[in-house]
This record gives sequence, C-alpha cells and structure tokens, in this order.
Amino acid sequence: MSRRTSPPFRADHVGSLLRPQRLLRAREDFAAGRIQAADLRVVEDREIPGAIRMQEEVGLQSATDGEFRRASWHMDFIYALGGVSKTPGNMAVKFHNASGDIEYTPASIRVDSKLKVNDTIFGDAFTFLKSHVTTAVPKLTIPSPNMVHYRGGPASVDPAVYPDIEEFWTDLSAAYADEVARLGALGCTYLQFDDTSLAYLNDPSQRAEIAERGEDAEHMHLRYIKQINDAVKDKPAGMAITTHMCRGNFQSSWVASGGYDFVAEALFSELAVDGFFLEYDDERSGGFEPLRFVPKGKMVVLGLVTTKRPELESKDDLKRRIDEAAKYVPLGQLCLSGQCGFSSTFEGNALTYDDQVAKLRLIVETAQEVWG
Repeated sequence: MSRRTSPPFRADHVGSLLRPQRLLRAREDFAAGRIQAADLRVVEDREIPGAIRMQEEVGLQSATDGEFRRASWHMDFIYALGGVSKTPGNMAVKFHNASGDIEYTPASIRVDSKLKVNDTIFGDAFTFLKSHVTTAVPKLTIPSPNMVHYRGGPASVDPAVYPDIEEFWTDLSAAYADEVARLGALGCTYLQFDDTSLAYLNDPSQRAEIAERGEDAEHMHLRYIKQINDAVKDKPAGMAITTHMCRGNFQSSWVASGGYDFVAEALFSELAVDGFFLEYDDERSGGFEPLRFVPKGKMVVLGLVTTKRPELESKDDLKRRIDEAAKYVPLGQLCLSGQCGFSSTFEGNALTYDDQVAKLRLIVETAQEVWG
C-alpha cells in the first residue's frame, strides 16, 4: 500500500508531549512571579526544537511543538478569543482513574462581548514550529469551537451581548473561520480540532447534565457538527483538517465512557473534516461497529496505543485490532496513533520520556508493517 503524502498519516499522533523538567520549573517560576513572560519564552524556545527532532527521529511524518507553550490543550486558546474573559470561580471537572477521582479546575469563562479573533491565536507558535521542522509536516492543534460552549453552556454567555443565542453560534463559527484562514496564510497545512464534547455526548450521564441545564442533549451533537462545518467550509486549498475526540485526559485519568454509537451516523457522514482521530485504547471506547458509517475517502486514525499508562502494547495485538476495524472501514482508510496526547495539561500523564518515545516508535513500526 502506498505511503500517504497528505495528513493524516499512517503513523500519526495527537499532539501534546510530556513537558521537560526545565520547562516545568520555568512555568512554576513564572506562576510565582520569579521570572517574566519573556524568560519563560526563552525556555520554551530552547526545549521545542528537541521535541521536534524526537518526533522526526522516530519516523513520524508530522510534528507538533508538544503544546509546550500552553498550560492546557484548550483553555489557552479559548481565553485568547476576543469576547471571552476569565471569571472568578472554577469549572470543576471530575476525572476518574483506577485509584479514585481527581478534579481539574480551570478558571471559569464568560462571553462578555462579541466573539472575534483579534490576533492570530498560536500564530507565533506555529511560525516557530514551521521554521524548525526538517522532514515532518508541522501540525497545529486547537480546541474545536464546541469547547467554547460545552463546559459553561448558555450560562456562560452574557444575554446582553447575545440576546439571541443563534447570534452567538454564528459569531463563534465566524471567529474560527477567520482563525483557519489566518493560519492558512502562515503556511499551516495540517490543522487539528481537538474535541471532547462529541465523545462525551455518547455517555448518558453527560447527556443528563446537558439536559439538566435546559439544553437539548439528544440533538446537541448535531449543533456541534454544524459549528465545525461552518468553521471549515472555506478552509484554504491544501489544508487538511482533522478532529480528535477523546473522553478526557488529565494526569492519566478520564471523564466519560461509551462507544461512538450515539453520534456515529451523523458524525461520520456529516462532519466535513479529512480525518477522525478516535480514542480506542480500552473498553470505555466501545467497539468498531460505528465505523460502518465512515464514508469513502475519509480517514480514521485508530487511537489504539494508550498514552495514559507506560506499558507497551504488543504489535500483534495492535494488528489484530486494526484487522477488526477493517471489517467496518477499508484498511486503506485506516491509520494508527496514540489514544490522546501525552500531556493534555502541563502536568502530563504517568509515563516517562522514554515511555513516550517507545510508544511513538511502536506506532511508526506497526504502521510500517501493516501498510508498508
């Protein structure tokens, strides 16, 4: 089977990487006021080229900056949107793991003026990444527009600014469409929308929470699909856009459970992206049957390699699962990746740097043996 020359690639990855200790110390010093933003930037600039080299050396065809400049995969972007402000209080999210529960509590958000992009978000970060790759395609990850709404819901939107919630949705997609165009102008050809909402909505308990706040939980995924489609409909020629869906990833813990069955038909047949990164590392992800709705020409990146635990999967097991998935979508439309990033927030998952490299190398080697 021929080598893919456009994203997503046979061996790919979600994006975030474990932060080096020097970067973690610098971020701690910055938070404590011991260093300035410019000092933190110097450390980031020193550490990111090494992360890029590692990705290229293991054989990946795409490389990110590891999201080293962010505290979290989504909130840094959301707070940079014009019209969004931090507010007192926290958005507590309960995560689960084998030992119990933990909470992730970023500051709350408030949409208190019209949504727009004032300056290209992560524009400088992408330009730096693009200038340091040598063999890999520079890949940028951003949260999907749905993430601006999912956590806070309508209560986070000032009714004086958006008395008609449809205007909020229109401006949200327009802001994202502007961001996509701006990134394209910088030379971005591989953009990924990270999204937990479309995976969370498969979990009945998550839908119950949406219903409790007065929204139509049974059809929310249709609204979210429309938001992404409106954001990408005028994407630049030559730009591949994928979406990554997971059920939570914070310090090796998770939030939601459930296969893709609830959203699958609409998601796979209607979402106008080039590929789907799907979490499939344990039983919480369900079976491969929903993949029967994937249309011809759309790529599915199977997240079979867990980034939550250090144990290395066997190639035979990975190949067996790829064969199982190929019963529902042709092998030529499949790729392989980790189930999520290694460090969705700066704290990172419970793995070592060597574990991380071994996982990425396993993905590359397995993909080579499966697809050639």
